Amino acid sequence: MTTLRTFKRVAIIHYWLVGMRGGERVLERLIKLFPNADIFTHVYVPEATSALIKSRPIKTTFINRLPGAAKHYQKYLPLMPRALEELDLRGYDLVISSESGPAKGVIAAPDAFHLCYCHSPMRYLWDHYHDYKDSAGALTRRVMPFLFHSLREWDTSSAARVDAIAANSHFIRQRIRRAWGRDASVVFPPVEVDLFKARSDIEDRYLWVGQMTPYKRADLAVEAFNELGLPLLMVGQGEMAAKLKAQAKSNITIIPKLNFDQLREAYARARGLIFTPEEDFGIVPVEAMASGRPVLAYGRGGALDTVKPDVSGLFFEEQSASSLISGIERMERWLPSFDPDAAIDHARQFAPDNFDKGILACLP
Repeated sequence: MTTLRTFKRVAIIHYWLVGMRGGERVLERLIKLFPNADIFTHVYVPEATSALIKSRPIKTTFINRLPGAAKHYQKYLPLMPRALEELDLRGYDLVISSESGPAKGVIAAPDAFHLCYCHSPMRYLWDHYHDYKDSAGALTRRVMPFLFHSLREWDTSSAARVDAIAANSHFIRQRIRRAWGRDASVVFPPVEVDLFKARSDIEDRYLWVGQMTPYKRADLAVEAFNELGLPLLMVGQGEMAAKLKAQAKSNITIIPKLNFDQLREAYARARGLIFTPEEDFGIVPVEAMASGRPVLAYGRGGALDTVKPDVSGLFFEEQSASSLISGIERMERWLPSFDPDAAIDHARQFAPDNFDKGILACLP
C-alpha cells in the first residue's frame, strides 16, 4: 500500500475555484489525504470556497489577473493551456490534476508522478460540442469550429503527459478512452454518506433535486407529474425555474433551495427520488440512497454506477415524459418490496474512505 510519506511535495491542480460543487468536494478530500499540498488554479474567489480549501497555499495562473475573470473565466479558455504550462512545478514529486476544465496540461518535473483525477474531459470540446454551439451567440458560433479544433489537439496531446488517470465513473472512463485514447481506473467521488440517516415517517410525495437548467431535464418531472397527479417536491433554481413553476399543477411544489438539515429531511422522508439528467457521476442519488430511499433514474451516465436495479432503485429508458411515467408506475408497484437497509448498504461503497483507497492504489 502506498503511504503518504512516499512523496515529499505535492501539487494539486484544480481548474477553477469559484464555488463549491462536486469537483470542489473532491478537492477537499484530496487536501485531507495530502494535507501539505499546494493548490494551483486558474481563478480563485476566496469567499466562494470552503475554509478547508482556503487553509492551503493557493497559487493562480495569469488568468486570475485578467479583467472580469472571477465571473467570465470560461471566456479565457483559449489562454488556459498556455497558463498551465507557465506554472513552475519544479520540486514537486507528486502532481494531482483535478480535471473538468483545463488542469492536466501542466509540465511536471521529469521524476514526478502525475495523476489526473478526471471528472470529465471538457464536454464543450467533445461530445457536448454541438449542444454548446447551438446555444452560443452568433460570433461565438463562427469562431468555435476553428478555435475548438486547436483546443482538442492540445487536450489530447496533454493527456500524454499524465502518468495515470482515474475516472469518476465508468461512463467517464469511456469518454476518456474516446477523447484521449487513454485507459483509466475508476475511483468514485467521495460522498459523505454517514451524514444521512433513514427515517420512518415517509411522505407520499416524490423528490427532485438539482439545478433547473436544460440538461438536468426538470421539465420531464413536471410533465410526468402533471399527468399522474402524484405529489412532487422540486428543489432547485436556474433559468428554467420560473417557466416550470408556471407550468406545474397544484400537486407539484417548487422551491429554490433547502439548507443542509432540511435537505437531509427531504431525502429521508421522500417516497422516492426522481433523477432525470444524464450525469457524469451524480451525487444526489447516492445521498438519497444513503437516506434509505429509492431512486428512479434515467438509465445512462453515472447513474449506471450509483443505482443498483431492484435494490436501491430503478431506471427509466428514455428522456421523455412517457418513459418517466412508465418508470414511476413501475416504482409504485416495486415500492412495497423495497428494503431501505439494502439501499443504505449499497451507498456505503461511495464513502470517502473508499475514495482514499482508490487514489492511493493509483500511485506507484
